[in-house]
Amino acid sequence: MVYETHGPEETADLARSLAEQCLPGEVYCLDGDLGVGKTLFSQGFAKGLGITEPVSSPTFTIIQIYEEGRLPLYHFDVYRIGDVSEMDEIGYEEYFFGEGVCLVEWAQLVEEIIPDNARHVLIEKDVSRGVDYRRITIT
Repeated sequence: MVYETHGPEETADLARSLAEQCLPGEVYCLDGDLGVGKTLFSQGFAKGLGITEPVSSPTFTIIQIYEEGRLPLYHFDVYRIGDVSEMDEIGYEEYFFGEGVCLVEWAQLVEEIIPDNARHVLIEKDVSRGVDYRRITIT
């Protein structure tokens, strides 16, 4: 599916509606260039799960856990992972195959451990269509 959004609110709303339908054990891979809106998407997704606390990208902690929603949210940012074996140290399998939902920013950096049934979300800018335009492809 390909979606077009024309502002941050529309991007967050798309993510929120996706989260409202998600099930335990699902993994969502978020990819796109720096500043394209992966964290904004994550914030909208968290709202769709009923999470009200502030959501920020766990760039330096690798994972942030939110448990107040209808499902736990395990939010990964693997941008700073030097080697995929670091994910073993975190115990990623407990999260990927657990009772919550995983969002993995920069998932292409650890694609060898991403489950086959993961959903992929690619967020792209096209400044010729406006500074807030995003093309969001979900497969």
